[in-house]
Amino acid sequence: MSSSLYALGRLAATRWRVVLLAWALVLAGVGGSAAALNQGFVNSFSIPGTESQEALDTLSQTFPEVSGATGQLIVVAQGDRTVDDPEVEQVVEDLLPPLEDLDQAAAVVSPFAEVGGGEISDDRRAAIVQVQMDVGADDITDETRDALVDLAEGASGDVAEVVAGGGVFTGGTPELGITEVVGVVVALVVLFLTLGSLVAAGLPILTALVGVAVAMLVLVAATSFFELSSTTPLLGLMIGLAVGIDYALFVLARHRELLADGVEPPEAAGRAVATAGSAVVFAGLTVMIALAGLSVVGIPFLTTMGLGAALAVAVAVCVATTLLPALAGALGHRLRPKERRARRGGGVRTPNRVALGWVGLVTRRPLVTTLLVVLGLGAAAVPALSLRLALPDNGTALAGTPARVAFDTISENFGPGYNGPLVVTGGIVTSDDPLTLVEDIADEIRALPDVADVPLAVPNPTADTMIIQVVPEGGPTAESTERLVDEIRGLEDRISDTYGVDIAVTGQTAVGIDVSSQLSASLLPFALLVVGLSLVLLTMVFRSVTVPLKATAGYLLSVFATFGIVVAIFQWGWASSAFGLDTSGPILSFLPIILMGLLFGLAMDYEVFLVSRMREAYAHGASASEAIRVGYASSSRVVVAAAIIMVSVFAAFVPHGDATLKPIAFALAAGVFIDAFVVRLTLVPAVMELLGDRAWWLPRAVGRVLPGVDVEGEGLARRLALQDWPRPGARGLHAEGLGLVGRRDGAVPLLEDVEVAVEPGQLLLVTSEQPLHRAALALVLSGRTAPTAGRLVADGLVLPEQARAARRRVALVRVGDGGDVDAVADVRAAVADGRTSLVVDGVDLLPARDRAALVRAVVTACREDGVAAVVTTGPEDLREEEATAREAGGADVAVATLALPTPAAPEPPRPAPVSTTVDSLLEGAR
Repeated sequence: MSSSLYALGRLAATRWRVVLLAWALVLAGVGGSAAALNQGFVNSFSIPGTESQEALDTLSQTFPEVSGATGQLIVVAQGDRTVDDPEVEQVVEDLLPPLEDLDQAAAVVSPFAEVGGGEISDDRRAAIVQVQMDVGADDITDETRDALVDLAEGASGDVAEVVAGGGVFTGGTPELGITEVVGVVVALVVLFLTLGSLVAAGLPILTALVGVAVAMLVLVAATSFFELSSTTPLLGLMIGLAVGIDYALFVLARHRELLADGVEPPEAAGRAVATAGSAVVFAGLTVMIALAGLSVVGIPFLTTMGLGAALAVAVAVCVATTLLPALAGALGHRLRPKERRARRGGGVRTPNRVALGWVGLVTRRPLVTTLLVVLGLGAAAVPALSLRLALPDNGTALAGTPARVAFDTISENFGPGYNGPLVVTGGIVTSDDPLTLVEDIADEIRALPDVADVPLAVPNPTADTMIIQVVPEGGPTAESTERLVDEIRGLEDRISDTYGVDIAVTGQTAVGIDVSSQLSASLLPFALLVVGLSLVLLTMVFRSVTVPLKATAGYLLSVFATFGIVVAIFQWGWASSAFGLDTSGPILSFLPIILMGLLFGLAMDYEVFLVSRMREAYAHGASASEAIRVGYASSSRVVVAAAIIMVSVFAAFVPHGDATLKPIAFALAAGVFIDAFVVRLTLVPAVMELLGDRAWWLPRAVGRVLPGVDVEGEGLARRLALQDWPRPGARGLHAEGLGLVGRRDGAVPLLEDVEVAVEPGQLLLVTSEQPLHRAALALVLSGRTAPTAGRLVADGLVLPEQARAARRRVALVRVGDGGDVDAVADVRAAVADGRTSLVVDGVDLLPARDRAALVRAVVTACREDGVAAVVTTGPEDLREEEATAREAGGADVAVATLALPTPAAPEPPRPAPVSTTVDSLLEGAR
């Protein structure tokens, strides 16, 4: 991956005009598509397959009169008046005609109507005028809402106060405010302090804004094909902006570090994208996988939210690996840190004294640090034990809005249950007396303990479907309302047996309860998915077992502590006023899953950037303790800056009035702060110090099957170091200090300190007493398996980093145990395919005549096609093969011989057959 990203970053920096033009065209294209295809976002929450949703869908067909949104005008008598006073009655009567003429109004129900009315409070001081709409809440126009508000304000006076509310005010797309800009400004300040240059600080902001613009416009255009929640673009904006700035910062910081070391801008851009960009791609993929994993819950609105946010992250990764290096290429040396600042440690080049002081403090008593962090986060997580989930209702709307004022007015005058009535429906087509049947079923429901009232129980006009409106004692999100839904559903069998009616509980309150229930049930499977993914990915990255376990445990601590803080503030109401909350209640039902998915990706991001530097130092010979300090000092500055930016961007969305976005933004800000500063920058070095060398332990069996992920570009660094070895432009096969340890039946040394130098047109005859050793060399030289020591270049390609490309240039011909008489044809076919190097193994298995023919074919390829060739043979046949080669090649082909050094460790007592062991090596290479 690092090699591909290196090429991409270098190309972007070199051809920066083309890349900038391409991004401009992308921006213009998605902008035009958004303008042409925009159908608007929706604000509905549905969960297909549940009883409540299926019943609601059925009602839209059998009882369309009650399937649309409902508007309300709540009339509250003033002074000592009641709704029975003539002047108050007149206020109500005067409202009815304009409501009936209202666009999108299907029916208006007076509180004084004999049938279907009766929405009058027990103290007769308030009444509700119901306005049934012919469309859902998402299709209500602003003109309709404004008309309801105008009617209410016009009717209010000394006689009565009229408030507009109801489900028609739950639609609409949340809007951005000035506070979101504050987060960007804070990010700019942090970037300037970190990078020491206003131009450099502006680049991550610019690229992040381009990324979120592209992602948001794609989402707007997608509304023509999918139903997207109104929260989807805001969530994508928040996440895309945060990760976009962070990812660009990681790449830009590495780019400027390389510039300060004297690397030219295009090369610096390529190396920055290959190293920091590899970690960015890895981190971005983990975030996208976690967000896309929200689809496993099976709730459409949550799936679209996750995919929308994943799109924003994907665009941020693309921007950081293409647009940023292009801008870096355009700016050239202007991004190079000043020498004065470099000497003072203004970038990330020199050790950070503050970082060294902190890491020294937390690792001086690592056990004490670990216990303090674990106990502290454990205490913060305690409130999470009382976590309750629910969807937002009008009670969480911003104070002063029509939806909130109406909600509070109804709760005060009628009781909280009137804000979330339940609807019980069922088919009654077989009944001879539908009115009596419906009333009998309503009486069954009235007898339940959590029922406040059953104001409506009627069949539809065709008498095939009934609806019974049930008012709970508690509000839409109260625990008693959840119990009532379960109690009514508990009557289903009894009512079916007694009355022959299959009832179902529906309505927006029941749908919300079902959504929350399914989300709660999905938490554990999703957590297992995220934790399992974390363990696998980190094991691949760090080639360690303990580091992933430590990282995952830290992630779980961060998640649970964040849940605890969110519950304490949003559910319990602790210090709620400081965060702009005027009410408390259950936590947003899909917040835990979104938090777990996002925090997972971000936590792994910081883990990779911090610990990979420690691993790099350890791999270069530093002790475990010294590696912690070196890695921490070199990466913590950027991690701190990235975390501050993340927290600032997320926190800027907390003052937002949207009830869905506010708790998500707060949870993400708190989660990133805890994970970055408490877990990664404090707990991680302490635990690493406790583990010592054991931190990098990996069972050999796991290492054999686990693919490697080079997020720090170690392979690229090796490739760049060997690109001019043994000399610029060298071709053929060259190896120095080559070693290979077998992977079957323990660590068996097969090659040790082997040197090879074969130029085009030359032939090297290799021999050894052990056929397995000769076969191992053939596999290594041809790029079929990776050496475990030394350096190897095949036709200018560094192995094993460029093994795939090398296999297209280096042919491997293996002679079978039974004597492969087609080996000569294989050699000729390899040359005909344009292979420039050739490795032939097992010549000694052929009869004498066939051996000679095969050697002559190889020599011919060297002489006529300039092939660099290596042929392995047994020691007893070496002289004969050498003579044949010299005779066939004459003065045109240089022939050399090599006896493989015998490895220090002995052969295993029962070696596997050569063919079997070679096959296992090939299997490992694949």
